[in-house]
Amino acid sequence: MEITNAGRRATLSTPNDRELRIERIFDAPRPRVWRAMTEPELVKQWWGRGNPLTVERMEVERGGHWRFVEHAGGEDHGFEGRFREVVPPEKLSMTFEWDGAPGHSVVQTIVLEDMGDNRTRMVCTSMFFTKDDLDGMMSAGMEGGMNESYQALDRVLAAMG
Repeated sequence: MEITNAGRRATLSTPNDRELRIERIFDAPRPRVWRAMTEPELVKQWWGRGNPLTVERMEVERGGHWRFVEHAGGEDHGFEGRFREVVPPEKLSMTFEWDGAPGHSVVQTIVLEDMGDNRTRMVCTSMFFTKDDLDGMMSAGMEGGMNESYQALDRVLAAMG
């Protein structure tokens, strides 16, 4: 499946019935993308499609806790997890859980690849515990929200440059 938004392209694939793989290229050097993904004041500007976001915790270290609350459409949506691996500026691995579906955690690994031309390829792999969990996430509008978030991240990266 391929999505093109404002000249940006994200590619989604399902290597197996429990795994989602997302690839996206950002027009920014890897250290800048890393900062935008790990510094709370920058994360607040793009995560959750750019909607108002409260970063309650952001402990970017192995075992550290993260928790965000997105405010949209008169509702609050909480998301949280723990960092499993942190290798600046190239890799983040964490658990991910939405308050609306407690107990349905995802293990997400983000790898940032320096393309050598001030661009960064992000490869995000999400491993779900069951096929139903993956199907549920996809049917809940994750794809559209993800692309809106990446467009907001594009704007943050451009402003940082």
